[in-house]
Amino acid sequence: MSQQPETVRETGGEQRSTTTETGERVCPECDASLVVDESHGETVCEACGLVVEEDGIDHGPEWRAFDSSERAEKSRVGAPTTKLLHDDGLSSVIDWQDRDAKGRTIDGSKRRKLQRLRTWDERFRSKSAQERNLKQALGEIDRMSSALGLPETVRETASVVYRRALEDDLLRGRSIEAMATASLYAAARQASVPRSLDEFEPVSRVDRKEFSRAYRYIVRELELAIEPANPLEYLPRFASDLDLDGDTTTRARNLLEEGMESGVHSGKSPVGLAAAALYAASILEGEKVTQKEVCSVSDVSEVTVRNRYTELLEAGTDPDAARGAA
Repeated sequence: MSQQPETVRETGGEQRSTTTETGERVCPECDASLVVDESHGETVCEACGLVVEEDGIDHGPEWRAFDSSERAEKSRVGAPTTKLLHDDGLSSVIDWQDRDAKGRTIDGSKRRKLQRLRTWDERFRSKSAQERNLKQALGEIDRMSSALGLPETVRETASVVYRRALEDDLLRGRSIEAMATASLYAAARQASVPRSLDEFEPVSRVDRKEFSRAYRYIVRELELAIEPANPLEYLPRFASDLDLDGDTTTRARNLLEEGMESGVHSGKSPVGLAAAALYAASILEGEKVTQKEVCSVSDVSEVTVRNRYTELLEAGTDPDAARGAA
């Protein structure tokens, strides 16, 4: 059994280590490798025990964390950067409430001073026209995402798409609201969290024709990889809104898959196909769902549901479905 080398402490200060051609630090006395003793903050030669460096600084936290949630809870470095804000969340924020640290209302002179600080802080946060443009657009994206119930990942993707369009100077001659709506719609399609154009129309500040044109322009100029909308992606949300059971949803999925194999979906609205599949499945499974209820959650007309319903049943191979169509 080899004996550990005794640690040698030099009184003349820290020793200078040498560096090999490969960049490895070695002992100045015996050219052996150096090891770092983190518990004592020292760099020691593993062969002769010479202390090359001491009183090292530990850059890690002084607390222990065993998972990511504990690490985030104990961290004292502030919020992470985010693309949801025009300045990536790195700027200062002055609270709008005129109260001090103890919650007491501040007097008039300090209140006026705080108001001036807020004004200048707001000006510094968006110094250029491009930053003001981005700030307004990201506010629109956040508002529409909240109204449509879209997750934060979709919001971040939409902000990245809008930033790219702004950097490539694609906003010239187009409204901020239209491009923001188009970016959010493209992000939802990319994340497979689809929302139809009919759902975007009531929450957007521009009409459908304008943001549809902006969407096609963004996809073409930025060369976004967006696949055609799949009717299957709308099924879970519509089924949840209609409170349908799992058997009905599975039956609707089977009807859609069979119809897509037969090419029924070609040139048809995916929203209408999903709504018709759920309506047909509810009839076959004996659930009491009316066309009006299906249309209210999918935002399509009853005529569309009836037409797609008949086409799906005729294309299906299910014997019960065929008898229902007859």
